Amino acid sequence: MYTLFFCIYAVVTLIGIIFFGLREFHMLQLNGYKTPEHSWWMRKNFRRYIFPIILFAGQFIMLATGHNIPVLIVFAVMNILFAVMNKPSKKFKKPLKYTARVDRMLTTFFILVGIMYAIATISGSTKPEIPVGWKPFTNILPFIMVNSALYLTPLLAPLSNLINKPIETYIQHWYINDAKRILADMPDLHKIGITGSYGKTSMKFYLSELLSSQYNTLKTPESFNTPMGVTITVRQHLKPTHEYFICEMGARRVHEIGELCEIAHPHDAIITSVGEQHLETFGSIDNILNTKFELADSVQAVGGKIYLNGDNDLIMKKAGEYKNVFLYGLKKHNDYRATDISVSDRGTEFTVTTPSGENCRFTMKLLGEHNVQNVLGAIAYCHGIGVPLEKLLLPVRKISPVPHRLQLLDRGGNVTFIDDAYNSNPNGCRCALKVLGLFDACRILVTPGMVELGAKQEELNFEFGVEASKACDYIVLVGKNQTLPIYNGIKSTGYNMDNVYVADGLNEAIAKVNAYRTDKKKIVLLENDLPDNY
Repeated sequence: MYTLFFCIYAVVTLIGIIFFGLREFHMLQLNGYKTPEHSWWMRKNFRRYIFPIILFAGQFIMLATGHNIPVLIVFAVMNILFAVMNKPSKKFKKPLKYTARVDRMLTTFFILVGIMYAIATISGSTKPEIPVGWKPFTNILPFIMVNSALYLTPLLAPLSNLINKPIETYIQHWYINDAKRILADMPDLHKIGITGSYGKTSMKFYLSELLSSQYNTLKTPESFNTPMGVTITVRQHLKPTHEYFICEMGARRVHEIGELCEIAHPHDAIITSVGEQHLETFGSIDNILNTKFELADSVQAVGGKIYLNGDNDLIMKKAGEYKNVFLYGLKKHNDYRATDISVSDRGTEFTVTTPSGENCRFTMKLLGEHNVQNVLGAIAYCHGIGVPLEKLLLPVRKISPVPHRLQLLDRGGNVTFIDDAYNSNPNGCRCALKVLGLFDACRILVTPGMVELGAKQEELNFEFGVEASKACDYIVLVGKNQTLPIYNGIKSTGYNMDNVYVADGLNEAIAKVNAYRTDKKKIVLLENDLPDNY
């Protein structure tokens, strides 16, 4: 009877281990498989682990003091409920991807679990006698080991990642070296590196549109701006017929741009911005600035051209250290300058002046003055390689918004959405509010706020709330704790707080938006969309 009950108990608990493990591996994947970052995330979200710690401690104490089968049945039921609470869910915006790396980590994870189960089996091989009256077991180590495998899963998942690190490093280096070989075999391919705290993905899309009108061009897709993202793009998509390769370069830590340059070896550079993003991992603005300019360092070493957003004060601090620099922006000192900007809810018009004094009037569908900067940077680069401005008129007119970056979604009826879900930085939020202000409508903001801003996160979200109060008729905040600084910022301005609603999730927020009654058309700005690990 003891053996049968233990087997049932072990199987039930194993289901909980599988479900709980998949949830933890999902969070580890969202944290980029970086164990230090995942550990920091676990500390920040410690409330998530309070319930399992209480369950584990309570069951350990009760088992250690020796309790009978009815109590262990209760433990089994608790483990079943815990498994149900942690089962994989369809609600995630970005579900766990079962990549080869995840498969390898899961294998290591279940080997660790198997070791714990083996210890439990061996320790329980001597069957204790159970006296009449359901007196306590004398051998409770098997149950403690099985329970440990379940409730220590949050530690076993990152431990599996650490154990696998040597083999993962070897595999990554093999793929990266293969990508380097492919690039080395195409000496005529011209490579452009693009980086910045914000605007780099938009710049990549805009430049690709313009270059593709003249040349066979490949760009890194979506947000493939990591070493493995660039490697995958090269190995799977680069063809001998490509003439230009646009490589977006992202970084969350010091020297990560330099690592990407070692793979792509870009000929030219575009730096779109330097600002307060990923401060938690960079540590300081100076670290961000120096890391972004690792791209300029790499390009200067090969005598390439460096295109810089001359309206960005931080960029201008470093611009004088480099040669062959071209500044673009709205201010007078820029080499490529945009003037006479006319912005409406239908699009934007502006005039471009080149270093030689040539002028040309452009029209585009993109919303907002800030988009002029990125399109101007793309125009500057194309003109710099010899494409006449007149040949860029039609490609600029055809440029579409980048998905989730001030993308206008008119679903018909009384509601239009401005999808700005991928902008989680102070500059992007300010620009989005300006765009919202262009519309003669009932203006509604839906946001969970900004993250990864380090010690300045509360201050910057407070300022976001202040700015939002000036631009919006209604404000819907997503997540009570996350958005408290925004709420306080709104309140500090004397805004009518009856027009502020705090929702638990996005679905509730959209339901509230639909419930607002107004004679005007509703324009809803969806500003930022936090991933599942927030």
